[in-house]
Amino acid sequence: MDLKGKKVVVVGLARSGFAASKLLASLGAQVTASDQKPAEALSVDVGELSSKGVIIETGGHRPETFFQADLIVLSPGVDLKMPLLREAKAKGIPILGEAELAYRASRARFIGITGTKGKGTTTTILGKILERAGFPVVVAGNIGTPLSEVAPSLGPDHWVVAELSSFQLEAIDRFHPHVAVLLNLAPDHLDRYASVEEYYAAKAPLFRNQGPSDFAVVNADDEKAKELSKDGRARRLFFSRLSRVEEGAFLDGEMLILSRSGRREAICRVGELKVPGIAIVENALAASTAASALKVEVATMAEALLAFQGREHCLEFVGMIDGVLYYNDSKATNVFAVARALESFEVPVILIAGGRDKREGFSLLKPLVWKRVKALILLGEAREKIKVALDGFGPVEEAGSMEDAVEKAVGAAKAGEVVLLSPGCTSFDMFRSAEDRGRRFKEAVLKISRQPSAISRQLKAHPL
Repeated sequence: MDLKGKKVVVVGLARSGFAASKLLASLGAQVTASDQKPAEALSVDVGELSSKGVIIETGGHRPETFFQADLIVLSPGVDLKMPLLREAKAKGIPILGEAELAYRASRARFIGITGTKGKGTTTTILGKILERAGFPVVVAGNIGTPLSEVAPSLGPDHWVVAELSSFQLEAIDRFHPHVAVLLNLAPDHLDRYASVEEYYAAKAPLFRNQGPSDFAVVNADDEKAKELSKDGRARRLFFSRLSRVEEGAFLDGEMLILSRSGRREAICRVGELKVPGIAIVENALAASTAASALKVEVATMAEALLAFQGREHCLEFVGMIDGVLYYNDSKATNVFAVARALESFEVPVILIAGGRDKREGFSLLKPLVWKRVKALILLGEAREKIKVALDGFGPVEEAGSMEDAVEKAVGAAKAGEVVLLSPGCTSFDMFRSAEDRGRRFKEAVLKISRQPSAISRQLKAHPL
């Protein structure tokens, strides 16, 4: 891209906007970074941007700044429906997402991974597989490291495994992944999208620019995912927990199998995976299928899968106290993710849930909660809505803090049972982020382990 001397406005100054601003400044653009928040509320170093010549505008967006721009670049959290952006678009000003900017500024090859649940875990696993296979690989995107921070410095031999949210995908134009992975589709982000259909449609651009030499990896068990990907030009590979597939990976009893070019090879057994639940099986199958598109050996896939111990805040095992197992699933920010977490346990669960609602239907959890949950501890703004949706389920307690929630859960749990933080909501009513919420849960569990009791309490590893 030739942006030298061009007026570029970056909207949103979280991590992605910060990285995009620095990239644009390095390309010689005249950059203005704009954010609704006051400067003191931002989590990035605006002084560093100023030192690179970036103009900082905080405390609201200025129409004259937007309308005088040659290009507008959006952070993922910025809604394309913002009136100022609509006006700018009507005036013919191009608008790109941060992921699109990073792609255009990079010579690397891309793998894009999206879905309602499991994006980060699948991205991490695939990165580990490719690393073991000797690929020069970087994992970035929605997973935490902005694409603009790393992709532009990579050469044509590098691979970027990118976790992509719907927010990122709706603002792409030329982004072209050689391998595109769609894990699943379920209602989410209905506080931003007008309907479930609009949310699903925001995922579709992942396949838009692929051609016949590319690969689309799709969940064969998800009819909505298959429908969304059917019109793409890429070669489709499938993964499935429920049935065999001709090209891709599937579960056969307890064995993960890769089917490639008419040959079937065993990858590993479910029981050998270190993370519990059906979600990790699907993530492993998806990552293996994507790796097979790059001709990675099955033995390499197995090595990476057996070494993978999970991600922080994603059904993360925290420890055992007095025979009770504690799991941190703070990144379960939608109803579908909570369902997957509950399906991972056969023993009674004391569930800690709640937070800021995203206009999802909590009633979808009703059958699983009645079947798997022994007691429910509710936090945050969505407490009453969840109680109504679960139609008389009990016992239910409300908690005013994470520490209070953990103490109540300890009182309800017995040896052999599970205390699970799986909120089904965003964290922003009480915490800075899902990561902050998860850390607070782990700190509260650690504090409980240090309290004296009739039984000597100690936080222990899972007795494998």
